[in-house]
Amino acid sequence: MITPPSLPHIRISGRSFLAITLTPEPPLKEWLIALDEQIARSTSFFTNKSVILDLSLVKTDTPDLANLLPALRARHIPILGIENGNRHWSAVAKWDWVDAPITNRTASPITPIQDETPAFTPSTLFVEETLRSGQQIIYPEGDIVLFGSISSGAEVSAGGSVHVYGALRGRVIAGIGGHANARIITHCLDAELVAIDGFYTTSEEIDPLFLGKAAQVLLIGETLTFRLLKT
Repeated sequence: MITPPSLPHIRISGRSFLAITLTPEPPLKEWLIALDEQIARSTSFFTNKSVILDLSLVKTDTPDLANLLPALRARHIPILGIENGNRHWSAVAKWDWVDAPITNRTASPITPIQDETPAFTPSTLFVEETLRSGQQIIYPEGDIVLFGSISSGAEVSAGGSVHVYGALRGRVIAGIGGHANARIITHCLDAELVAIDGFYTTSEEIDPLFLGKAAQVLLIGETLTFRLLKT
């Protein structure tokens, strides 16, 4: 009897992912103009990113809604899924509607209720080496502490705060789980982009007073605020 060759094992595992959420608001023509200005300041911001289109601020009768998804795709923004809207709205009847993937965190409500906010118990990821261009670290579970630098073209995303003991020349996104109290701290600020809880600033918008200095970035209201560190 001929023994059949053994077949390879099928390996199946779960995987979480980090997605950027775009939440357009009326008037949509003006919102697209503002989006174009942001893209011009950071041309690679959406490169290799998953984007969720959140329709929580629009309705079926919002002017120019029908053109929204085609306009985003014309800008080469990769829409992974759509949430908080209704595929049966007449304005989106011609859209290639893709439901947003199910994740372990639902979108935050427009008016959050304090006692319904899930508790966040952060842990810390320590990174010894410098991040080179093209490298990326994503750590939604808590803070990231880098003892080296973040080179131009590298990116770090953390659920909590990000501490950089070297130079910050790449991109840092803190508070990705909706944690507005996160901070970005570096011994030398020269970032391509910094963001906290969805609010971001590109290199062209950073006051030269802080460039090359030890500084921290925090979110006050809906404004990213820069402060020099006392040394």
